[in-house]
Amino acid sequence: MKDRMTLGQYYQADSVLHRMDPRVKLTGTIIYIAALFLAKDLWGYLLATVFLIAVIALSKVPVRFMLKGMRSIAFLIILTVVFNLFMTPGEEILRFWKLHITREGLILAVSMAVRLTYLIVGSNIMTLTTTPNNLTDGMESLLSPLKVLHAPVHEVAMMMSIALRFIPILMEETDKIMKAQMARGASFDEGNLIERAKSMVPLLVPLFVSAFRRAGDLALAMEARGYRGGDNRTRMKPLHYAGRDYAGYAVLAALLAAAIVLRTVSIPLPF
Repeated sequence: MKDRMTLGQYYQADSVLHRMDPRVKLTGTIIYIAALFLAKDLWGYLLATVFLIAVIALSKVPVRFMLKGMRSIAFLIILTVVFNLFMTPGEEILRFWKLHITREGLILAVSMAVRLTYLIVGSNIMTLTTTPNNLTDGMESLLSPLKVLHAPVHEVAMMMSIALRFIPILMEETDKIMKAQMARGASFDEGNLIERAKSMVPLLVPLFVSAFRRAGDLALAMEARGYRGGDNRTRMKPLHYAGRDYAGYAVLAALLAAAIVLRTVSIPLPF
């Protein structure tokens, strides 16, 4: 199971994307998601596709490694496609039994599947190319204007980073518990969907116990190292913008502008 989850993992590589400032990557992820939701036709999705391919190429992370994380959400994508395919009213193009497929439902199902896939892959790139420390520093820097409102910016950034990094750890722990119970005769891949879901219930108690134990160990380790939050905290490696970061902001601004233009202007398809 742990091999199917890439969200929250860091992939070591020497690429332009790895060397970029984490603030650029966080901002880029938000802009990319906004551009993805602004897409209303083929041109919008084509823009997102070109941008995603370029970013994947720059990251030097194997495509197979990125796509294997999609297996963990395949059921969610299939469920979304089925609901949109059969429950969207419109011009009927196919009917069997009491179910009917409409032209609008087919278009919506395909667009939702593409959007979810692009959303997961694009979000994975940020965590795959950013270390936990840089991710925390980047979040804190971007949220720093909220300090005027006395918001606990550093604590919020730290919690978000830890929660994100705990995902692969919990998946690994779940995999260990499943293998231990399978060695004792438990089965998780037999029966229908409801029976399989019920077979997962015994995993919850040991998983929660392990999660709370790891959280307690982490809190104890942070206290033992003198962690006192964000007040007067210095950094070993302060964040500084380089030329590639300003170029990244320029590309992101062009992406957002192009997405808005494609949203507001109708361009006829060539076929």
